[in-house]
Amino acid sequence: MRCPYCDSTNTRVLDSRSTEDDRAIRRRRLCEDCDRRFSTYERYEDSTIMVVKKDDTREAYDPTKLIAGIVKSCQKRPVTMADIEKVARNVETRINHTGNKEISSTYIGELVMDELKELDPVAYVRFASVYREFKDVDSFYEEIKSLKDKKDASS
Repeated sequence: MRCPYCDSTNTRVLDSRSTEDDRAIRRRRLCEDCDRRFSTYERYEDSTIMVVKKDDTREAYDPTKLIAGIVKSCQKRPVTMADIEKVARNVETRINHTGNKEISSTYIGELVMDELKELDPVAYVRFASVYREFKDVDSFYEEIKSLKDKKDASS
């Protein structure tokens, strides 16, 4: 493992432990050359899942893009980064459980909206407004109204 500070390969592991969700191992390392500490994470590698976009192009699934979209919809909301990472983890787990090598971006968007609907209704509406490409105020209003009706029905 290369040191991120001095680029040396002369490093050793000081401590290893599982992450909270048991999906990775966190290793605390020490660079023997510059004497600085850093952490690395070891995760299992899934086979690459391809995302089929709306225009039929394909690209490799990238969890950082998913998190970035969720972060944007949660801006200035009382949603922690841990909550956002949990949403992304839940979506990724559900994607992996399909067993498919190709997943439509539409399916991923629906999964994210399901998670955001429970987490924060405002973040959900923000995400849905971009994802569903509302063409006018009426379609936006209908989405908010259906969300409110579901909330009222569950109260």
